[in-house]
Amino acid sequence: MEIGGTLIAGPAKGPLKGDIVVPGDKSMSHRSVMLASLADGVTEIHGFLPGDDNVATAQMFIDMGVKIEWLNSEKTALRLFGVGLHGLQKPEKMLDAGNAGTCVRLMTGILAGQNFESTVTGDASLCKRPMQRVADPVRKMGATVTGKDGGNLLPITISGGKLKAIHHVSEVASAQVKSCVLLAGLYADGVTYVNEPKPTRDHTERMLPLFGQPVDVALDGTISIFPNNRLTAPEGVVDIPADPSSACFFAVAASLVEGSDVTLKSIGINPRRDGWRRVMADMGADLSLENEANVGEEPVADVRVRSGGLHGMHVDANDVPDAIDEFPVIFAAAALADGKFVLEDAEELRVKESDRISAMANALTAAGADLDEQPDGVIIRGLSSLKGGADVDALGDHRIAMAMAVAAQRAEGEIRIHNAAAIATSFPNFVALAQSIGMNVRWQDEV
Repeated sequence: MEIGGTLIAGPAKGPLKGDIVVPGDKSMSHRSVMLASLADGVTEIHGFLPGDDNVATAQMFIDMGVKIEWLNSEKTALRLFGVGLHGLQKPEKMLDAGNAGTCVRLMTGILAGQNFESTVTGDASLCKRPMQRVADPVRKMGATVTGKDGGNLLPITISGGKLKAIHHVSEVASAQVKSCVLLAGLYADGVTYVNEPKPTRDHTERMLPLFGQPVDVALDGTISIFPNNRLTAPEGVVDIPADPSSACFFAVAASLVEGSDVTLKSIGINPRRDGWRRVMADMGADLSLENEANVGEEPVADVRVRSGGLHGMHVDANDVPDAIDEFPVIFAAAALADGKFVLEDAEELRVKESDRISAMANALTAAGADLDEQPDGVIIRGLSSLKGGADVDALGDHRIAMAMAVAAQRAEGEIRIHNAAAIATSFPNFVALAQSIGMNVRWQDEV
């Protein structure tokens, strides 16, 4: 969590126009570095997201003996010299995940399979996020996890080794928990099974076969892995599609600002990441797909967004896991839509980089929105505009900061968004891209 940095945003001075390319997918960037590091051979990755979170993952593997070459100054292309499943070296210092929850939770599964002890920490925000959900299953597999609050809070120390396979039935719909168990399953004796209450993003299941490790997904949703005891580097380049979570900010902005027409290029449309588009379509957004294709095992398309009259709706519970990271900016859309928006069954939002239900409720209310916070979601009654002159606190959460920058495009005056520096964790060039299509947003210290 980066405290500091103030964004000044909105109202938009005219329609938003243009074609933009958002950075590579954050979730896949994490996974590509992890699997390439554990593979035999050399892997080249293009489209990597060079945000602080993903760089933290890369640094962890560097600290455990993996050689990484950056192929361009932007750090969007890299070459990894894999050390194999059992080639990681005991780190000489504490591993630092920064603000990256995905990093630390998936790494828990990998570190559980190593024959050395390691300690993982993070920033102030990450040290408040629950880790019991990944600590418990790897303990059942034979690893030892200790730390604050019984291993529920960072820093945690993981002592691993040869694991035994388990059948894990997850209590929460979390791709991080599922992926942790599957990655630990690479080191387990026997078949590891995972069931989850609702399907979640499946990037781990799609990417493992690229590295030679089959994954079975049964008709009832049970995911299983029988370890090959070896990962191998793919023959071709691993390409990362553009991040749908990043694209959603501009899709909402274009929907809200009259006369807008924006095309988001080569966005991942994996059904497990496409919940934001389904929710926005149910709200009446004018969205269309063009140039559908595949990048590796992932479907992509250009998403064209034109402004349209958004209306409230009741979010389908089945769409919640598939849009979990996009709800902060969807809340912004709902605050400026016609009618009532209702979200339930979304308690997971409370254990992200911030309590995103409370954080967005407070920020939008400060900007004049009409809403009621609920234990598992929110009820929002849309207005024609938000008030200007408000000061809101992003609490060091990148998605809160960017969501409020979008909401401000339909405010009556500028909104000051404090503690917004964490945008660098996932979207370092957000402000520049926003300005390129005509959004009114700038850092406070910009001339």
